[in-house]
Order: sequence, then structure tokens, then C-alpha cells
Amino acid sequence: MVNNLRKTDPINPSEKVLDEASGIIRKGGIVAFPTETVYGLGADATNDSACLRIFEAKGRQSDNPLIVHISDFDQLSEISGGVSHAVLQRLEQVWPGPLTIVLPNRKAGKVATVGLGTVAVRMPAHKIPLEIIRRSGKPIAAPSANKSGRPSPVTAREVVEDLGDKADLVIDGGKSFFGVESTVIQIRPDDILILRPGAFNAEDVKKLFQMKVRISGMQSDSPISPGMKYRHYAPSKKLILAPDENYILEKCESGGNFAVLGSKELAAKLNCETIVLGSRYDLYEVARNLFPSFRMLDRGKFDYGIIEPFEERGIGLAIMNRIRKASEG
Repeated sequence: MVNNLRKTDPINPSEKVLDEASGIIRKGGIVAFPTETVYGLGADATNDSACLRIFEAKGRQSDNPLIVHISDFDQLSEISGGVSHAVLQRLEQVWPGPLTIVLPNRKAGKVATVGLGTVAVRMPAHKIPLEIIRRSGKPIAAPSANKSGRPSPVTAREVVEDLGDKADLVIDGGKSFFGVESTVIQIRPDDILILRPGAFNAEDVKKLFQMKVRISGMQSDSPISPGMKYRHYAPSKKLILAPDENYILEKCESGGNFAVLGSKELAAKLNCETIVLGSRYDLYEVARNLFPSFRMLDRGKFDYGIIEPFEERGIGLAIMNRIRKASEG
């Protein structure tokens, strides 16, 4: 029996639950809650001891910074003093939404930013976190609400599976919409660097800022964004990224105790165990089912998994980023 779980409607959340959560944040506690991307584990971003509890609960590496969530643009100016009018105008077009931007830090604590001079900020498009931030009066630092290295949770059940009672409160607001984390960007003089592909498409970033977009392909010894250094999102069992469909067809013919994680179009051609992610022609469906499929692989009686590659367009870029980080070969 989990005593810290509260279920509420994501569109019209309970006043009682929101007040309980915001009270916990104000007192230096940690709360797990749904966002439009995945579930987050949040604390007051200006409270170092509270943010330290996030690192301890997750087993997170101490040099891996947290994203700070805000509820309005006044909070943005409090957190960072380095937002130009031109950038602000563009953010007003897409926030709230799954886009995170790295900016000069003004107010976020040393633990949330791991002592860097920058802070990653976003405004989530979900009523529950927005209301908790507003009611607590605090910007909330929140990585995904899972054990570090594990698949990010898209349901409250998965949060409890990983963290148990380590959070002071877990809010069950149903399944997250996108199923992959926000896109993290850094604006440079001549281009936009995507530090982590996510739910906000690279094509839309280019269109929004009218600048050249580059994808960071390098791991960093001093990461300024989550997802830049450590192995992430992985199931406990070995996951192999197939080079193409023929590889999977041949493996199924030769047999073995494995599961294929793939599209329903591929599943129709196979005679082996398959965990279906959705249609390869609907990559948003694939994204929503990606992390749950990793957990299904772990719960099944398989030795390992083989996953189908997907086209790297739109949200497919984020899907393949997560698959590569989760795979061993």
C-alpha cells in the first residue's frame, strides 16, 4: 500500500491535492507529478537541500543539472536575467510547451544548476505543475521521476515502481501525452544548438527562431543539460538496435528467447514475440509507447530485446535519440 499517492483529474485537478503539493514544495519537500512530456520529480529550485533530495531519491549523478519549471514570464525574469526581447517574443509563441532553453542563471540554486552559470528553463503545458508552481510561489526543479538510467515514467504507477515512498507525494494525473521529454536548446550567435531532441520538433525550432539548427552529437564531461553525458532511459535487460527490418526478420527465423520492440507493420510480418509500439506512420504514438515498452521488456521472460529503427523526422529524432541511449549495441 502506497500512502503518498493521490489521484486527480489532469484537466480539473483537486484543489485539495494542489494545496497539499504546493505546501510540500514550500516546506522543502519533493513531489512527483505529471507533465505533458513525462512525470517529473520536483522541488523548490532555489532550495539546495530540497533539490539534493531529488538527486538522492533518483540516485542521480551530482554533475547532471535539473530543468527548472516556471508558471509565467515574470518568473522567467526572476530565474534568468539573460533573455533578450527577441527570444522572449518567440518563447511567448510556444510556452507553455515542451521546449526548454538554457539561459544565464540568476536565482536557481547551486544544486539544481550543479554550480553552473546557466540554467535550463521551461514552462510545462499541464495544469497540475503550473498550479503547483503558482500556488507554492516557487520555481520547481524537476527531472523525470524515475531511478536514474531507467526509462522515464509516463504513469504514476511507473513512478511508484521506481521510487516507492521516496517522494513525499505522487500525483496520479493519468498518462503523459508525449511520452518523451522536452527538447533542450541553447541559442548561440550563429545557430541554435539542440542539446537534447525531444517533443518539440527540430523543424519547428528552426521555424520559430529563423536560425540554423544543429544537433549536439557529443557527450559532454561538463553537461549543461540533462541527457548529454550519462546512459539514460534503459531497460534492465539488454536492448539491441537493429540496423534494419531484414536483421529482425532473420533473427526471428533463427530463434532465441528475445522480444522484438517494433511497429504494428513489422509485427504483422513476424512469427516471434513482439511488443508493439504503434504505427511507424504515427511517430507520436510510437513515442508515447516507447518507455512503457522498455518496462514491458523487463517484466517479460525474455533474455533481451531487439528494437526496430524509426525514421528520424519530427519526433522520430527524439525517439531514435532515446533508443540509442538505451541500447547496448
